[in-house]
Order: sequence, then structure tokens, then C-alpha cells
Amino acid sequence: MQRTSVNVGLLGFGTVGTGVVRIISAHQEDLVKQTGMGVNIHKILVRDRDKPRSVPGMEHLVTDRAEEILQDPAIDVVIEVMGGIHPAKEYICAALERGKHVVTANKDLMALYGAEILTLAKERGSDVFYEASVAGGVPILRALEESFSSDRITKIMGIVNGTTNYILSKMSQDGASYEEVLKEAQALGFAEADPSSDVDGIDAARKMTILSTLGFRVPVALEEVDVKGIRGVTQDDIAFGKKLGYEIKLMGLAQRDDDKIEVSVEPTMVHHSHPLASVNGVFNAVYVYGEAVGETMFYGPGAGELPTATSVVSDLVMVVKNMKLHVNGQGMVAPYKEKRMKEETEKLSKYFLRMVVTDQRGVLARITQLFADNNISLGQVIQQPLPESEEAEIVLVTHEITKHDLRQVLLALADMDVTKEIKSWYRVEGGDE
Repeated sequence: MQRTSVNVGLLGFGTVGTGVVRIISAHQEDLVKQTGMGVNIHKILVRDRDKPRSVPGMEHLVTDRAEEILQDPAIDVVIEVMGGIHPAKEYICAALERGKHVVTANKDLMALYGAEILTLAKERGSDVFYEASVAGGVPILRALEESFSSDRITKIMGIVNGTTNYILSKMSQDGASYEEVLKEAQALGFAEADPSSDVDGIDAARKMTILSTLGFRVPVALEEVDVKGIRGVTQDDIAFGKKLGYEIKLMGLAQRDDDKIEVSVEPTMVHHSHPLASVNGVFNAVYVYGEAVGETMFYGPGAGELPTATSVVSDLVMVVKNMKLHVNGQGMVAPYKEKRMKEETEKLSKYFLRMVVTDQRGVLARITQLFADNNISLGQVIQQPLPESEEAEIVLVTHEITKHDLRQVLLALADMDVTKEIKSWYRVEGGDE
């Protein structure tokens, strides 16, 4: 007898879980047309069964016992939107051990244990999809998995954290300090009470781990991502960046050159001519470079109830279609290429440097000579005297240099008797060479 419906167990009934229930309930006709089967929410795991819910009529489905979902043979697909590492990992693995399929929005879990989970799914012939784990409603993972399957990706670059993008956008637009905008973001619910994961770049690093692993087919580990957050970004950095034609964004970068890889997350000066420079607010955008297709960009809301839930339900549709075709667990491609990470002598970029120096004749000439002695050419230079002071601020943008050369020249600058302080340095993307 041919099946007419699929039963879903939902782990978590918060913001995203509520969105999943809303979409499944409202789109039954579309789901049946797309998959040939109806989708039933069979059981929902919650912490507090008595907590009021914004979706009425679900009281009979909630449980605070995970085994009622994980051990129920009637449940075909488990959707995990509870977040955190534990017990989410144990629940997902238990579901896979029992032959269930899994959809998750858990970036932290997939960044740390994705390879293990995908391997277990492959062994059990089950699907694991995790589109919502990286950029909310932006369909970037399926594009990397399917749309670029005939191409060779060389670079993935993007804004993958809405909180930091909101903060930097407001700092740029309103002239407010980091501390002021962070408080505003927290009041609006865009930033957590403890914003460390976002502002220190950890959240973005986890997402770049997922993107680089999937895009390059190598098992990139979180500790291999170079991470620098936005706490040190100042209004002076933003103002000087604008003078030179740049906006500051917290940028994730995954790049492959001659089969060697670098992955980083850091505040980056993005030239105004680059599309990512105009991505503001809580929006996410990912730029993908393919050898055949060239440059493509994916843009949209990076979080929120319905955008994220849309990606979750999209993954659910893929699971159901695979069930109809009896091909579950066959479409996933685990990392299979040898991992070769770049050394600092192989990581090339342009850099923005800002420093305070003694304001006297010949200082700029000495500094530019120092760069020339280190085989570093300069693209842009600004010298600006500080008011009521015998000091001046020098801002410059280099041509491409290695990360190693940058560190060497920073040490040399710090040793100069005319250097008072090196204020900041940032990677530069876009603009004329």
C-alpha cells in the first residue's frame, strides 16, 4: 500500500520551531503537490509542557520526554531546532541509529560534529540536511551541494552574521559608537545579553567551517579558522575607510589556491564597488566564485522565525522526495579531498593600516621607505595632523602582501622612534590594485 503521509517529530518549539509548525500547517496543499505526501507534526519536544504557545491547538502534541519521539517507530523525520551541542547531538544520533531522517538548523553542532553525523547517516541510509544552519533563509548549502556540483569553487566570501552586520551598519550610518549600537541591538533582540559568540566572530567562524567543508570537500575544523571579532572597530576606522572608498564588514573568507586552503573571519574593508559593501542591517550575503560560472551572490535574511523555518521545511521536502524515490542517504557527499591549509607566507591580501606618528618633516618618507625595504608597495596613503597635538595620523592601504609580511612590517613600524601607536589593521577586499 502506497504511503500518503509522513510523520515528523519536532525537537524544540521556540522561535524557529513555531515557524516550522506554522509553515507546515499553512502549506499542506503545496507540500502534497510537491512531494505526493502530506506532512504531519506527530510530536513536539519542549522543556515546559505548560508554557503558553503562540500556535493554538498543539497542546496534545507536546512532550517533555525525548524518547517519545526518538523511539516512536511511527515518526519518519526528526527536525532539530532546539539549538546547543548537548543533548542535540545525542538526540540526532539516536534518531539516525533508529533509521530516521534528520533536518537541523544547528550550526554549532554541524560545525563541530558534522562529519561524524553525516558518516552515521550514510551508514544508516538516512538523510541529514542542514540548510538553515548557515544563513537562515538564504539557500546557500543546497547551491554548493547541487548547483555547483559541475564547477570547482575557488572562493567563498560573505557576511554570515546578522548581529555584527547590524552593529557595523548602524555605526557607519549613524556615527554611533560600538557600545551604543550594541545596547540598541540588544534592546531590539538582534543581539544576545551575552553577545560574545557574535561580536567575537565565533558564530561566523562556525558557519565558515560548514561552508568551506562543503565547498571544498575537505574536513575543515573550527580551530583552523583564523578569527578576529569587531570589538576593536572604532568610528575613526569607519571614517578613514570611507575616505578611501571602503565599508567595514565582518567578513568570512574561504579561499583555495593550488589546492591549499585558508579560512578566516575578520573585520574587512570592503570597497564600495563590491556588492557586499551595500549589504546592511541583519541581512546575510554570500559571494561564491567558481572556475566556470564566475561570480555569484546569494542574499537574504539570515535569521528570524519564518526565513529560517522556510529553509528547514525546504530540507524536509527534500527528505520526503527522497523517500518517494527510495534514495535516502545516497545524495550526501562526505569530505573526500586531502586537506592542505596555507601557511602565513601563502595567505595574500591587501591591508588597511592606521597609525599615530610624530608630526614632523620626513616621517611619511621614512615610513614609505620602510615598506619599500620590505618589498611592499602602497596603493593609498592619507596623512592627517591631529588637532592641538604634535602628532599625526597616517592611514595607508597596501597592495597584496602575505600575512607573514604584514606581521613583519607591523613589528618594524612598532620599533620606529616616530611611531606612537599602531591603531588598527584590517584586511581589504575589492578596489583597484
